[in-house]
Amino acid sequence: MALKVGIVGLPNVGKSTIFNALTAAGAESANYPFCTIDPNVGTVPVPDERLQRINAHIKTQKVLPAIVEIVDIAGLVKGASKGEGLGNKFLANIRETNAVLMVVRCFEDDQVVHVDGSVDPIRDIEIIELELVMADLETAQKRLKRAQGQAKTGSKEAKAELAVVERLVAHLEAGKPARSLEFTDDELAMLRDLHLITAKPELFCCNVGDGDLPDGNELSAKVAKHAEEVGAGVVLVCGSLESELSEMEPEERTEFLADYGLKEPSLNALTRACYDLLGLQSYFTAGEKEIRAWTIKKGATAPEAAGVIHTDFEKGFIRAQVFGLDDLEAHGNETAIKAAGKMRVEGRDYVVQDGDIMHFLFNV
Repeated sequence: MALKVGIVGLPNVGKSTIFNALTAAGAESANYPFCTIDPNVGTVPVPDERLQRINAHIKTQKVLPAIVEIVDIAGLVKGASKGEGLGNKFLANIRETNAVLMVVRCFEDDQVVHVDGSVDPIRDIEIIELELVMADLETAQKRLKRAQGQAKTGSKEAKAELAVVERLVAHLEAGKPARSLEFTDDELAMLRDLHLITAKPELFCCNVGDGDLPDGNELSAKVAKHAEEVGAGVVLVCGSLESELSEMEPEERTEFLADYGLKEPSLNALTRACYDLLGLQSYFTAGEKEIRAWTIKKGATAPEAAGVIHTDFEKGFIRAQVFGLDDLEAHGNETAIKAAGKMRVEGRDYVVQDGDIMHFLFNV
């Protein structure tokens, strides 16, 4: 499965700088509120040192990490849902994403003008959240009209849907995000095709100054407190620093990071946080052609994991051969793992564990 994350934020918070650093998409955007005219999409590898550890014992032509797809849209402004700035035209581009990454400015810089005249991350979060709620409200109100018409037929299912949509509209009208409203699985199924932005998991990315790493500052501490209150994730990034890092050679990068007390680029933590936010994990396949990380939901069964490679693998699943990285490092190769009795044979009910190395036997 492909993980897709949409980046949102006010103008001049460093959103596109972070996007460019994440995807190595090019130089920093100009210091202009509406610099991103069309949505940019980039793919970012999920850092995973286990791939190199597997490669140390299984030689291969390619090593392919899991991927996060990042969608960057134009900076939102107050009133975007009513057509201010570039309006809500670009919000549609994040309706299809799995999660929302909200970049929040947590640095002071007189050279970078804040669209609202001062730096206040909680105010910024509230502005963006309200615009996203209003965009969802517009979508929900359209569904409400349709549901009202269908309910007149007397259908039990139509009446049930109307009750759910009415509850959703009232919640959004109160300025609250859809994720804070509880739904049953059946109710969620009724609303799934609305692709509500505020129903998606949310991660706050605090863009701090380079002197604020690795622990953050008072502004990012406020965001962390807010994130805990609303059940969101939070990660610290210095966009300008990451932009520099993205242009460095690996050896130069390690020394540069050490000067800031960092073991790795903050964007690595950001990418993993996006991955964790949705309850995802990786399993691996390894052979002569490639070693590859595959993305699955935690709790996925062996056939479901096989289906990520190809739907035929899930349909015709027979069994899976499974071993762990510890087994590989202890015994050196698959032949020795089998000889030691450490190669497991798992059936349809097996729940795949993070880091499993797997081979699938299937029949089409």
